[in-house]
Amino acid sequence: MTTVQSPPAPPTAIRPRVVARTGLYAVLAANAAVVAYFFTQAGFASNALIVIGRFAGLYGALLMAFQLVLVARLPWLDRRIGMDRLTSWHRWTGFGILWTLLAHAVFISLGYADGAGVGPVSELVDLAETTQGVLRAIVALGVVIVVGAVSARYARRRLAYETWHFIHLYTYVAVVLAFSHQVAVGTTFTSSSAAKTYWYAVWGVALGSVAVGRLILPLWRNTRHQFRVLAVVPESDNVVSVHVTGRDLDKLPARAGQFFLWRFLTRDRWWQANPFSLSAAPDGRSLRLTVKAAGDGSAALRHLKPGTRVFAEGPYGAFTTLHRTKSESLLIAGGVGVTPIRALLEDLEGHAVVIYRVAGERDAVLYDELRELALAKGAEVHLVTGPPVPDRLAPRELARLVPDIGDRDVFLCGPPPMMTAVLRSLGDLGVPKQQIHFERFSLAG
Repeated sequence: MTTVQSPPAPPTAIRPRVVARTGLYAVLAANAAVVAYFFTQAGFASNALIVIGRFAGLYGALLMAFQLVLVARLPWLDRRIGMDRLTSWHRWTGFGILWTLLAHAVFISLGYADGAGVGPVSELVDLAETTQGVLRAIVALGVVIVVGAVSARYARRRLAYETWHFIHLYTYVAVVLAFSHQVAVGTTFTSSSAAKTYWYAVWGVALGSVAVGRLILPLWRNTRHQFRVLAVVPESDNVVSVHVTGRDLDKLPARAGQFFLWRFLTRDRWWQANPFSLSAAPDGRSLRLTVKAAGDGSAALRHLKPGTRVFAEGPYGAFTTLHRTKSESLLIAGGVGVTPIRALLEDLEGHAVVIYRVAGERDAVLYDELRELALAKGAEVHLVTGPPVPDRLAPRELARLVPDIGDRDVFLCGPPPMMTAVLRSLGDLGVPKQQIHFERFSLAG
């Protein structure tokens, strides 16, 4: 078998993710320093509890602005960091917001209550009744508490995605209320026009990022490309491929390994968006997604009619060749996680090994395509079948199939338990973390 070699990947291949992550941290740290400067310039209250409360409120609001940037789905960040990591940071930032805003309310109430000689609850009620913006802040805190509660793992697993998402949208109400409260009564901003201008700029950038990434860019792309269903092709009893076409698709910045949030505009599906990976590298003429029937939404795709209009948000994801560090690759797929892997194989240069893990041969979706593509590119394909126990992707088995695994980039996609097991095996084999590429999203339906 002839092997196609490409020049070694540049040693700076990992830089995009590092630069983006470092840049985010630097921006947050710089703004934290600016907030601290304006806070000290405004002067300190005589009561230490009030000082702590105000400081907590400022940093809670700064975290809220930072959180908006994390979920804005800005292409530059998403392609370098990945939506899964940005979403994870968003989740932990949310808990930071919850605790800082709670600290703000508690310490402010205790501080003013100490000076007035009343209980903290009575003082909080009095502030809400007599001070402009305090009632708005209390409502904002209540919204943050509710959103934080439904975002906890226990609650999140028991709520339908649409219900959770609807509740989560109320965060924007909290954002508006909290911002208006701070600029109205926050001593840091009422005492300094420079501080107020800075604060408007911070929130303008944060809200502008959300408007661009979540609204303007998707609307512009869909207006330009006019996506519609070209064909629906059954791949097996429970797997179907949907081919989507449109205008000027060669101008769409999609890459193999990425996914879209697909909304098929039929009477019963227009409101439902699902993340599905591209199962073929974009060719400028059409896009293909391959989906396993894992729920009512994905099962209904089999009945889509050619010509159906599609609203697609994306492309999203950092699971691409942008982050390669080596000239040779190992692609590991589990189940329908083969869809982005198959697209990546089409896009990759250099020698590649593909390991496809399924329960049985009948579950190996797109396997014939993989073999044909591997033959054309000089790659190797290993189909690994059988029950999950014993572990057929344990360190010894991986080392047997790919003896030079430590000198390859590893791209991994599959069910969460399988991915966890493979990541453990790669760690045991000493594969450097910067050579392991994955995104923790269920793209099967």
